Amino acid sequence: RDQQYLLPPSMREWLPADDPVWLVIDAVAGLDTKKLHARRSVGGVGRAGYHPDMLLTLLIWGWAQGQRSSRKLERLCHRDITYRIICAGDVPDHVTISRFRAECAEVVEDLFTQVLMLCARVGMVELGVVALDGVKIASNASLGANRTEAGLRKALAAEAARAAAEHADTDADEDTTDGDSGSGDQLPAELAEPSIRAQRIADALAQMPKPAVDPVERARSEVRVRESSYARVATIQQERIDRWYQGRVGRPPKPIDEAVTVVQARARLDAAITRAEQAVAAAASDTGAKLDGPQRNMTDPQSRSMPMRGGGWIQGYNCQAVTSSDGVIIAVEVSNNPSDGAMFVGMSKRAVAAAQVIDAARPEGADANGIGVILADAGYLSEEALTAGGPDRLIATGKSRELNRTARDQPTVGPPPSDATPVEQMAHRLATVEGSALYRQRSHIAETPFGHAKHNLGFRRFTSRGQRRATAEFTFHALTQNLFKA
Repeated sequence: RDQQYLLPPSMREWLPADDPVWLVIDAVAGLDTKKLHARRSVGGVGRAGYHPDMLLTLLIWGWAQGQRSSRKLERLCHRDITYRIICAGDVPDHVTISRFRAECAEVVEDLFTQVLMLCARVGMVELGVVALDGVKIASNASLGANRTEAGLRKALAAEAARAAAEHADTDADEDTTDGDSGSGDQLPAELAEPSIRAQRIADALAQMPKPAVDPVERARSEVRVRESSYARVATIQQERIDRWYQGRVGRPPKPIDEAVTVVQARARLDAAITRAEQAVAAAASDTGAKLDGPQRNMTDPQSRSMPMRGGGWIQGYNCQAVTSSDGVIIAVEVSNNPSDGAMFVGMSKRAVAAAQVIDAARPEGADANGIGVILADAGYLSEEALTAGGPDRLIATGKSRELNRTARDQPTVGPPPSDATPVEQMAHRLATVEGSALYRQRSHIAETPFGHAKHNLGFRRFTSRGQRRATAEFTFHALTQNLFKA
C-alpha cells in the first residue's frame, strides 16, 4: 500500500476498451440532448453548470448498478473508477445530481423514444408477440400517512397551530436579539424556506372524492356487481361439468360448490352482503355511525393504497409496461388506479404508436409489420378490452394453470360458436392448441423485466413524489434497461 505508483496519463487506459461504461458514454453522446442543454447555466454569476450529457450518463450508469441515491452517486464519483471516468474527475455534489434528476423528468419520455429507435436500428424489438403486465411499486410515502377527510382537516389545523407557534417564537427571539433597533423587515424562517407539509395536506383534501351516492346505495351496488360475477363463474364451471363425459382422459371438473373460482366469488359476494347490512344498520342507528370513507396520503397525495399479490398492501403506484419478445420495453405508463382492467385500451394505443416509431427507425429492407398479438393476464379481462380496436390480443379468462389444464384435457378446435359472448370466444381460443401455446409465452416476456427491476436492481420504491415524477422515473428505468439490452 505504500508503493508509489503513477496513474496512467489518460483515463482511456484506466479500463479496457470493452468495458460497458465506454459504450454507455458513447451511446448517450449519440442522443439528442438539446432540451437538457437548454437548461444548463453557461454564463453569468458563478461557475458554468455541469455538462448535461455527463450527468445523464451518471444517472443511467448508476441506475444500471442499482444506485439511485444522489449522495451515494457523489461518493462513488470519488471512489469507483467507472464513475470517475464518467464525470472526468469533475465530481458533482449530491444537490446538483438531485436537481438534474428533477429537470430530467421533463425530457425523459423523449430520451426513451430515442433509445427505442436505437434498438430498432441495431435490429432489435421483435413485435410479432408482445406482452402487457403491471407491477405495484411503492411511492416515497408511508401507508401510515393515509387519513380520512376528518383526519386531514385535523392534521391541517395542527399544522396551522404549529406554524403560528413557530412564528410567535421567531418574533420573541427577534425582539430579544434586535430590540427596538431591529429593522423588522426580515422574513421568518418559515417564509424564507416555506414548508410544503401544509400544502400537501391541502392537496390531499382537494383530491378527496365527493360522495355521489349514500353509503347504503353504494354497498347495495357492490352486492349487485358481486352477484353478477358469482353467476358468471358458476355458469362457466357448470359448462365445464356439462362438457365432461365418462372415460375422458384427465381429471374431471370439480362440483360447482368446490371450484376455486366459484368459492372465491361466493366469498366476495358474502362480504359485500355483510357490508351492505352494516351500512343499512348504521344509517338506521341513532349513533350516526358511518362506514370508513376514502383516504388520501399526506406525504404523496397522488399515490394510493395498492393490494399486493399474495396479500398485504403498499402505498404506491400501478406501473404498466408492454414488452417485446426479445425483452425491449416499448411502452410504459404509471397510474394510481390499483386495477389493471382499465389500462388495457390505453396501453394498446401506446404500444401501437411506439411500434410505428420503431418500424420507421428500422434499417432499410427490414420487415415492418407492426404488432402481431398482445398477451395479457386475467387482470385485464373485460368486454371493452376484448372488443376495442387495435392489434390482435389474447387475454386470459382465468388462472394460467386452469387454462393449461383446459387446453390439455378439453381442447377446442375451429371457430367459437356464433352466439358466444366475447369472453366465451376468448376462452374457446385459449383452449385451442395454437392459442394455448401462444399464451404460454406471456409469463417470461412480461414478467422478466419486472423481476430484473425488483430483484437485480432493487427498484422497489420511487425516490420522488407525485404521479408525474413517478412516471418519469419508471420511464427512465425502461430507457436504461433497453439501452443495456442493446
